[in-house]
Amino acid sequence: MRETIVIAGATGFVGHAVAAQLAERFDVVGLTRGRTDVKGAWNRLVACDLFSLKDVERALEGATYVAYLVHSMLPSARLVQGNFSDLDLICADNVGRAAARAGVRQIVYLGGLMPPPSEGEISAHLESRREVESALAAHGVPVTTLRAGMVVGATGSSFEILTKLVRRLPVMVLPGWTANRCQPIDLETVARLLEYCVGNQTTFGETYDIGGPDVLRYRDMLAIVGEVMHGKARRGIRVPWFSPRISRLWVRLVTGAPKSLVSPLLDSLRHEMVARDLRLQREAGLPGLPFRTAVTQALAATVGNPHAYGRAPRVRATGVRSVQRVPLPQGETAEWAAHEYMRWLPRGAWPPLRVEVDDDDRDARFYLVGTRRPLLELRFAPDRSGRDRQLFYVTGGLLAKKSERGRLEFRTTPKGDQLLTAIHDFEPRLPWIIYRWTQAVFHRWVMARFGRHLAGIEQQRPGTDQLAS
Repeated sequence: MRETIVIAGATGFVGHAVAAQLAERFDVVGLTRGRTDVKGAWNRLVACDLFSLKDVERALEGATYVAYLVHSMLPSARLVQGNFSDLDLICADNVGRAAARAGVRQIVYLGGLMPPPSEGEISAHLESRREVESALAAHGVPVTTLRAGMVVGATGSSFEILTKLVRRLPVMVLPGWTANRCQPIDLETVARLLEYCVGNQTTFGETYDIGGPDVLRYRDMLAIVGEVMHGKARRGIRVPWFSPRISRLWVRLVTGAPKSLVSPLLDSLRHEMVARDLRLQREAGLPGLPFRTAVTQALAATVGNPHAYGRAPRVRATGVRSVQRVPLPQGETAEWAAHEYMRWLPRGAWPPLRVEVDDDDRDARFYLVGTRRPLLELRFAPDRSGRDRQLFYVTGGLLAKKSERGRLEFRTTPKGDQLLTAIHDFEPRLPWIIYRWTQAVFHRWVMARFGRHLAGIEQQRPGTDQLAS
């Protein structure tokens, strides 16, 4: 009987290639939050909401290995409050937890190249990639991480942005970031390297940089793409005064890519994205294709394929997802924070709400001051909660549609110094335009106040100043 590998992010352009590479050795189960009728090399394509730990646990039953190829840079609900790094972290943490429960032997993760330490603070996008590595490994399953820069392949987001810039601009505008270096790698080599690592115990717990044989400046990459597409490089005008904000706007206008995709990617382009250790590729004998060859193959494969964004089948976005990251006092847990939230809530939501909390600091009901019918009801789920994650279901109230999935959770980040507070799949009764400017705003305000409350607790504890110094 063949072993099973589950691919999270299976319908992405890397996921398709990885599934095809793994199909000869494994039963391949693909996970998607969209349609399940998409053709691919998997044995089964399963609908799975990675923000739901229950969904992920069901999806990973019987799995031996997991390939994690997910980036949460596109909307996952009708209304999303929170940044992509917090959303990514929740998905990765759910996969790490579910993999441990299912007895998965290894998680293989495709992340992003990291700049050298001498560059100091890294972009939020790359910091998120690194935090995802930690979240996947936090629950005991060995993780093999492959860190790559731009992956050159048909329908890849970054590569499509590159080709659209060349196709639509007769004269290339070259901001300062185009002088930075990158080490792109072709899609086929990425898929083969991932396949090489799956089940290879010498790679368990290891982190590898991967890249092709060419180290190029972004403006050189644009020139090569122009030569392959048009027979000659586009004329370029260097404008080093272009700010990141102007660059993001310019790229969005020219390519049509959404802000949620462009902003994180361009923020990372201020770094040198060059591999520092290619030992995995030497061991596997997979050096990768020259950039020009990879571009030629990717452009040929693009014919007849859907675009990475815009034309791809869209997921029907429903409900509300709201995630806030707040400080967690040293040594405390999500369990402590949930209790503290319930103790604090009656005064934290006043005014305009009156909140009743049960004696054990678990179930809660929200009322408008002076009324008797609850606006919202929260019920604690003890069987789905632990020290590092606490779960409450939204069970009713005038402001909530009846749903079995609406929930509030508290979970710690991998370092244990921060807390993620999150609402998932909440269905408001209010019309959306009213909800956005009333209830949604009030929720953010309450969670911001709770964050300040937790920070105040940390500052008031004896020895905090000495520890900070």
